[in-house]
Amino acid sequence: MLIIDHVLVTDGFLKAMFVCDLPRCKGDCCVKGDAGAPLEPSEIGLLEEHIDQIKPYMRPEGIRVLDELGVYDYDIMGNFVTPLVDERECAFAGFHDNGVSYCTIEKAWNDGKTELRKPVSCHLYPVRLSEKDGFTHLHYHQWSICVPAVRKGHYQSTPLYVFLREALIRRFGEDWYKKLVAAINGQADVET
Repeated sequence: MLIIDHVLVTDGFLKAMFVCDLPRCKGDCCVKGDAGAPLEPSEIGLLEEHIDQIKPYMRPEGIRVLDELGVYDYDIMGNFVTPLVDERECAFAGFHDNGVSYCTIEKAWNDGKTELRKPVSCHLYPVRLSEKDGFTHLHYHQWSICVPAVRKGHYQSTPLYVFLREALIRRFGEDWYKKLVAAINGQADVET
């Protein structure tokens, strides 16, 4: 385990090899689970501000849920999450003809319609964050739907921290990421 600037990085994260394999998993992380994707309060404001630009990318079922609930819901612990369609897929999920899901927020972002790329929790997945004892805990969430991604990560020799480089920098900053890489490579003194 490493601690870098009040972020506790678990051994599971440090040892994981991972590269998303969408043709095999079909993006089921957007479809399965017991709640929507975690949202940060600032993301709710951006979603509310840009929802009219995002809706054209959404499915009618997702729009119906947003019209009923708004851009967020609560999980069982009372945390902000994206709303779900029929307690299944994220309201912001779209589907290609081949059944692979995609994020309609990210589609709008790719087209320059919104400042929010997608929720940072989605960008970081399979990592989940939690706050405890003054630290942000960075956990690798192992889920059976991601077995193809683990296989692909091993095949390509890609550590999870490399695969998630852009998302980790988005959430924690470039300096933090450089410290992480230096610590992993044994080039820095950090708490272990």
